[in-house]
Amino acid sequence: MYEPSHFKVEDRDALHGVIRANPLALLVTAGADGLLANPVPFVLHPELGEQGLLRAHLARPNPQWRAIAAGAETLVVFTGVERYVTPAWYASKQEHGKVVPTWNYVTVQVRGPARAIEDGAWLRDQLESLTRQQEAPRTEPWSVSDAPEPFIAAQARGIVGIEIEIASIIGKFKLSQNRQDADRLGVLNGLSTDPEMESQAMAGLVKTYGFGHPA
Repeated sequence: MYEPSHFKVEDRDALHGVIRANPLALLVTAGADGLLANPVPFVLHPELGEQGLLRAHLARPNPQWRAIAAGAETLVVFTGVERYVTPAWYASKQEHGKVVPTWNYVTVQVRGPARAIEDGAWLRDQLESLTRQQEAPRTEPWSVSDAPEPFIAAQARGIVGIEIEIASIIGKFKLSQNRQDADRLGVLNGLSTDPEMESQAMAGLVKTYGFGHPA
């Protein structure tokens, strides 16, 4: 990934935060049959391995798990908040007009050796971990045990687990850090006036990272 120094983020907690907040990622593999890409929800286990593990599962008919089992190179792309930035927000538009549109966004990429797992106990643990992760905010969270056991067992037979040992994790937070203060302030104000949740979230990130936050 192209990472200009002013957009590069190396803080591990910040990168893990993006993964946890945006667990549905693009799983990309490059193997004997070429490139494969599928959106897959992941669970991060930072306490396991030297740099942590990512765990997920794929439908058994999905050929990507076989590519992983055969040793395909693996990349996982997590995409966080993103927002279009109009040059109309820039103070420099009024000064000289030499401005163009751009896009602000947050992304984290993980690479590492991956393996396919068919062990029943591992798969059950993965299903429960993913369910707990996603159901935790609910006042009455659903649990895997809420469904009939034979039904869950049958569902588990239709999936294959994926585990990726994190060898590298990199982040790019493009949040107007390359603009002058007046332009960044214009972006912040422009986003802040938009009531949409994504715009408000992006405004918060621009405020945090765009004004002297240590990357």
